[in-house]
Amino acid sequence: MNELDPARLRRLQRVGTLCGFAAGAWLGAAEAPTKLVTLGVSPVLISFMMVLGVFLARWSLPALVRGTTTLKDDVRQAPHLLVWAALGGCLWAVANTLTIFAIKDIGLAVAFPLWNSNSLLGILWGTVLFNELRDAGRSRWTLVLGGALVMFAGATILAVTSSAHAPGGNAVRGVVAALTAGALWGTMYIPYRKAYLTGMHPLSFIAFFTIGELVMMTVLALVFLGGPAEVWRELAASRAVLFWLLVAGFVWVVGDLFQQYAAKYVGISRGIPLSNTNQLWGLLWGMLVFGELASGGRGAVIAGSLLMAAGAGAIAFASAPGREYRRWQEAGARESVRYGVDPSYVAARMTGDDPSAGRGRHTLLDWLLVLAATAVFVGSAMVAAVPALQIGWGWAAALTLAIFGMLVAGGVALCRTTRFG
Repeated sequence: MNELDPARLRRLQRVGTLCGFAAGAWLGAAEAPTKLVTLGVSPVLISFMMVLGVFLARWSLPALVRGTTTLKDDVRQAPHLLVWAALGGCLWAVANTLTIFAIKDIGLAVAFPLWNSNSLLGILWGTVLFNELRDAGRSRWTLVLGGALVMFAGATILAVTSSAHAPGGNAVRGVVAALTAGALWGTMYIPYRKAYLTGMHPLSFIAFFTIGELVMMTVLALVFLGGPAEVWRELAASRAVLFWLLVAGFVWVVGDLFQQYAAKYVGISRGIPLSNTNQLWGLLWGMLVFGELASGGRGAVIAGSLLMAAGAGAIAFASAPGREYRRWQEAGARESVRYGVDPSYVAARMTGDDPSAGRGRHTLLDWLLVLAATAVFVGSAMVAAVPALQIGWGWAAALTLAIFGMLVAGGVALCRTTRFG
């Protein structure tokens, strides 16, 4: 087993950490359009349209950046990951639908930190299944476990607060929906980690991941809305806001792509807490842009969110030493043997070395995927209207500028260190 240069390991971990923060910014922004549920738009329809936006982005972006020929190369190397990707997508679709119900009942600012309890499951699965935190040392274990306890305390404060300040919905139902979403998302990260220990490129993984999302969400929409005719009726009645939901899906994909790189380079036990800084972005969008919690409870929500953020920070900064990284390599070698994947392929991809970088050629299929996605977004924009929500446009512009700053910082770091490998 080859030793990784310590300097290279530090660079990869810095990139993974930055990607985790960038993921938090974009995943937080993606939930803002779900406030349309307060205007009477069906939560299932909102989730369905978000997943459709996700599907369009998750096929057009890989086609534009790398080309579909590189997707075929990844599939030939690790075909078993298609099943894992589809399973992860199914979990995502159910969890995302539950978050819409949670937002309806307890609001965006409160629901966000509750479903981010997925950090605790990420730590569990990363340690038990993928050798994360093995041989990490006592100090790093202390940071991780201490951070987990602080996050639990913050979540408890938020759950209690939500019972007194729910925005007209069922507080208990909202809390249960948010926590269940967190459990599903925490489990969803198992396919993530299997993919990157085996060597699949993040852009390839998300493309197949979204097949499971779209299939599961279509089934949910047909069941809960009452069949194809009713789904079409709901779409027609809500056509003025469909564009914003498609955009939410696209924004989610950008955040999730950064999250994939964080999971790859710092592991799910650290990457998930980092990306869960989206709770602070959700708090900002909910309070500053949409005026949530104006009637009270802001102090408790802020305190709970800061506690959870502090716990996540403690976990995130417990960086993996070389001896722990060797245990990651052992987990990767185990996956390689189990599924018959070329060990050199696995080893190269774990260190951010993408042999296909710069070699992918764009085909007619690539451009057709990009044009089709663009046409759907443009067509929905032509019939869109500004939602009848009380929106703080100045704060919305400032937060939008901030997340684009995170996009540039994360993108440049990835390009310089791994060439998006």
